[in-house]
Amino acid sequence: METYEENNDQLPESNEEQQPVDSQEVEAPIAPTSMGDEQVPVEIERANYPASYASLSQSELVEKLKEIMAKPIDQIEKDEVDTIKQLFYKKQKSDLEQQKKLFLESGGTEDTFVAVKSEDENEFKALLQTYREQRVSIVDVVEKEKEDNFKKKLAMLDQLKVLAEAGDVGESLPAFRKLQQEWKSVGQVPLQKVNELWKAYNSYMERFYDLIKINNEMRDYDFKKNLEQKTALCEAAEKLINEKDVVQASRQLQKLHDEWRETGPVARELREDLWMRFKTASSAINRKHQEFFVTLKTLEDDNLKAKKLLCEQVATIDFALLKSYKEWEAKTTEVINCQKKWKAIGFAPRKENTKIYTRFRNACDTFFKQKSEFMKTMKSELDDNYEKKKALCEKAESLKESQDWKETTQIMIDIQKEWKTIGPIAKKYSDVLWKRFVTACDYFFERKETQFSSKKSEEMTNLTMKKALIEKVNTFTAPDNVDECLAKIREFIAEWNAIGFVPFKDKDRIFNAFKNAVSKRMDELNIDSVNRKLISFRDNIEKMTEGGARPNQLYRERERLLRAYDNLKNEITTYENNIGFISAKSKKSDTLVQELERKIEKLKEDHRLIEQKIKMIDENL
Repeated sequence: METYEENNDQLPESNEEQQPVDSQEVEAPIAPTSMGDEQVPVEIERANYPASYASLSQSELVEKLKEIMAKPIDQIEKDEVDTIKQLFYKKQKSDLEQQKKLFLESGGTEDTFVAVKSEDENEFKALLQTYREQRVSIVDVVEKEKEDNFKKKLAMLDQLKVLAEAGDVGESLPAFRKLQQEWKSVGQVPLQKVNELWKAYNSYMERFYDLIKINNEMRDYDFKKNLEQKTALCEAAEKLINEKDVVQASRQLQKLHDEWRETGPVARELREDLWMRFKTASSAINRKHQEFFVTLKTLEDDNLKAKKLLCEQVATIDFALLKSYKEWEAKTTEVINCQKKWKAIGFAPRKENTKIYTRFRNACDTFFKQKSEFMKTMKSELDDNYEKKKALCEKAESLKESQDWKETTQIMIDIQKEWKTIGPIAKKYSDVLWKRFVTACDYFFERKETQFSSKKSEEMTNLTMKKALIEKVNTFTAPDNVDECLAKIREFIAEWNAIGFVPFKDKDRIFNAFKNAVSKRMDELNIDSVNRKLISFRDNIEKMTEGGARPNQLYRERERLLRAYDNLKNEITTYENNIGFISAKSKKSDTLVQELERKIEKLKEDHRLIEQKIKMIDENL
């Protein structure tokens, strides 16, 4: 990534009061004669080149560079060459990363990876070297030509001086006109000598006009033509004020200044106003030019600060605190988000850009290297955990046919608790092993439940008692105090749970009737959905634990809730990160943020509900 600094060099200003009396060529702050190639912002200049360059392959980019190099060196745009150069190496980098990825996926290691260089690279480098040498050569030629032009103009000044002091109108005028045309035909001179030449040239011109006493009609004619030309230059400069491309405007302004210097004087009474008009437009353009690069520099400084913060965020990760796979994955997500933010940030100052990128890349590489080491260690632990859980499965399967209900029940409960203390195993084995373990436990507890569920008369009595309780709930007159009413409803639920089992065929019907009666009372009290769900969940727990039957159901329910708890937590984190990426201030983005916030609040409510449910289960284990 390259950035470019502003060229603040300008031609030196000359004091208007030091000009000869008849000169309107007073100098003002003018745009630079030339902008150094490395001082023109890439983002502005490259917009003029074909977007199709980005779709070319490395070989096609080499051919395109050959095509450009076929032109004369002075007709080649440096920024076009830079565009091709950056695209070539970007594609080369992408090819290198793909090679590395395929190498690692095929079982290779990062230390043994050797990149296969592109066959086009040497040819491309040779073309670039030729281009650089030609540029150096043409610069030398141009500078020598400017020095030669300077010497030519010095000789012309000597001739003008002789003519200005001769005073012979008949012989001097043709020679004077010829020198004027020759002066204009001579090319550029070194930048630092422009003002010196112009002052001397303008002085001898004015002295000549005064000495030979050119008739008023001829003088007025020249003044009129010069006025038309300089008025047109003023208008052209004023139009450049509204030019969006400030760099291009600055370059055009320099050309206008060159034309202004080559244009002769105007009537004395118009000189000051005309020059001030041109100077005002020039100052406005130069000010916009200066402000553009000041703004660009400020933006790059801000980008550098933002990138330093990302470097610190990744570099300060404490690996000693990352002890589980879940913690490493959470931190990996954080690092990847930092990389996404990095890509969204613009250029930093050119002299800092490479260093800050290297710093960030090294920090990321260190993190992923540490993660790789952790995963190697973690694999050994996963294998140990697998063997432990496999042994528990075999133990549960060996006991599932046991009829020693009391002792075996306790053993089953103990191995279920032990299962919870064992860490994670490889994901591809996790569900299979868990299903095997639960199936064996369920089989035993279902047999036990069948053994102890034959008390029909007691169940019929319980059915009668529950019907009476439902009637009591339906005819209950709620007091004005909401807390008292809620306490009474809880008493009904507690009384319901204390009654015991009913015949299986009536179980769902009688429970739904009681549930509907309680729900109706809760609706009258406007009890929120969370409390209602908790009351209902507590009832389910107490039903699971009645008579000590099937405690494995509680463990399964707890495992299910823990998985749901983690999933909700990850989902909340994802949505909160998404809000952080939405920075645009618009009606559409505000609506999106509000929708995400509503989703997050709903997820947090479900998260709290699951947390309370887990606490209820733990109280009954």
